[in-house]
Amino acid sequence: MTRIAPTALYQEVAERLRQRIFAHELPPGTWIDEQKLAEQYGISRTPLREALKVLASEGLVELKPRRGCYVTEISPQDLDDIFPLMAMLEGRCAAEAVDKATSHDIAVLKSIHEQLESAARDGRIGAFFEANQEFHKKIQELAGNRWMLSVIQDLRKVLKLSRLHSLSLEGRLQQSLDEHRVIMAAFEGRESAKAEKLMHDHLLSGREALAKMEDSNAKAA
Repeated sequence: MTRIAPTALYQEVAERLRQRIFAHELPPGTWIDEQKLAEQYGISRTPLREALKVLASEGLVELKPRRGCYVTEISPQDLDDIFPLMAMLEGRCAAEAVDKATSHDIAVLKSIHEQLESAARDGRIGAFFEANQEFHKKIQELAGNRWMLSVIQDLRKVLKLSRLHSLSLEGRLQQSLDEHRVIMAAFEGRESAKAEKLMHDHLLSGREALAKMEDSNAKAA
């Protein structure tokens, strides 16, 4: 009978590997050396393989028959496929969030937006990125649609595989801030349809910024 791996153990291993992948300690295309990792973590290969199955279901690694496991490489075509889906889903989230948000919820969202403003003024890209993540997360929570949230979270995990960061593009931080300002105004004005379109366009704007970075890198190569 096959031994059942302790749930908490393989989940912990999956989270450790997930963070290493996001930090690009395990870059896209990297072969996962199962024996070496098992020795590093002081575990058997059974919970490690269960952890890799979890990451494969999230699209972060690929399990290739007779070749092993590799960190997923995300291509420009992948980004072209993913961003329109993200735009559609996050746009819908914004509309539902406007309809469901209380005055207190709007105030909390406003406080997160003020963190964006502060980070932008000081040119703190890392802080802006964190506040940006929190802003989107809060809107998704306010929408209260767990199915949509699950799909968005999975897609955002895959996007973290990209080596490119649109906020590093000259002028993109200010452009992103301007986009957040009008989204915030739509929430304060309780304009759900407007919030949906603005959020949709905001996501596609992010893809356009990444495309510019891809072109720039290709010319520099």
